[in-house]
Amino acid sequence: MAWNEPGGNGNDKDPWGSGGNRGNNNQGPPDLDEAFRKLNEKIGSLFGGKGGGKGGRSSGSAAGGIFPLAFVLLAILYIWNAAFTVDEKEQVVILRFGEYKETVGPGLHFYFPPIDSKYQENVTELRTYNVRQKMLTEDENIVEVSLSVQYNISNLKNYVLKIADPISTLEQATQSALRHVVGTSKMHSVLTEGRSIIAADVAERLQAYLNDYNSGLYISKINVESTQPPREVQAAFDDVIRAREDRERVQNKAIAYRNAIIPQAKGKSKRITEEAQAYKAEITAKANGETARFKQVLVEYKKAPEITRSRMYIETIQDVLGETNKVIVDVEGGNNLMYLPLDKLMGASSKATTTLTGQPVLTQQEMDAIADKVAGQLRKRTSSNRTGGRVAR
Repeated sequence: MAWNEPGGNGNDKDPWGSGGNRGNNNQGPPDLDEAFRKLNEKIGSLFGGKGGGKGGRSSGSAAGGIFPLAFVLLAILYIWNAAFTVDEKEQVVILRFGEYKETVGPGLHFYFPPIDSKYQENVTELRTYNVRQKMLTEDENIVEVSLSVQYNISNLKNYVLKIADPISTLEQATQSALRHVVGTSKMHSVLTEGRSIIAADVAERLQAYLNDYNSGLYISKINVESTQPPREVQAAFDDVIRAREDRERVQNKAIAYRNAIIPQAKGKSKRITEEAQAYKAEITAKANGETARFKQVLVEYKKAPEITRSRMYIETIQDVLGETNKVIVDVEGGNNLMYLPLDKLMGASSKATTTLTGQPVLTQQEMDAIADKVAGQLRKRTSSNRTGGRVAR
């Protein structure tokens, strides 16, 4: 018959050891107190405890079995607390008796408190620190600068051991670097196009400070969010901004005028230069021609000086008198002036031609005849003056 079938006697086997103490045909649930007692006895036997008789236990034996169980539970709890896991983004610094032992990365690890202590931090997370300060510029103006610092932990050992308060150190170093950079910059540069330069300079100087302190922090980026004058002088500053914009507008207008007028001036200058070069070439060619003609005349003059001289004189008179209508000749040795009405002579000539402007022009033969006639009259006048002078004496 199975042990759990009804009708069994008190000697039937009971896995919970309580069959002899129960009444016939009364099979209830197992006694938890009895089960706990047996488990305690087994654990106590493992640690050298002595089990009691079947009829019962003394109070001293029961107390001696609880302590080993408590010890095992404390050991399990200790091991549970000593185990820890590290995420991919984290690192852990372990100290033993307050001295650096090691830095562990991702995975399952153990340490042994209170001998060991651990500091676990996320070393890839970008953290942000904001600062807003009023400070003096190089030209002794007050500006209000607001910037944000993005940083992460680059060396967890230095971050934990080298500085007591890394965040406070970062804040003070940021203010120091910012004041140094702004203090060496002009107000106009800080408020306008120099903001990107300020951010780069502050980042470089701040990283140098943190490296000198062995802070274990790395500056990823610095953003200059706003730069403005104090609120008390905002209205005056707005007037300055408007004046600066007006100046830039006038300058742009002047630059546009310059860009328009300079090409015209250059073109005119080039044209005048080319005209001057052309005039130079013309004058040079004429001079060369006159020189060549003079040399040819000189050759002829050497052959017949008198004839050549007379011919040159006549040609000169022709050139001079050809441009005028009246000629007044002063007689040598006399007080009378001779008037030659060339305009009437030109009008009386039947062979006169007319230019495009309507002015009469004498032909070469007519000019030669007039010149010969003038020369003859001059000779007669000169000879008569000489004869009259001799008669008078």
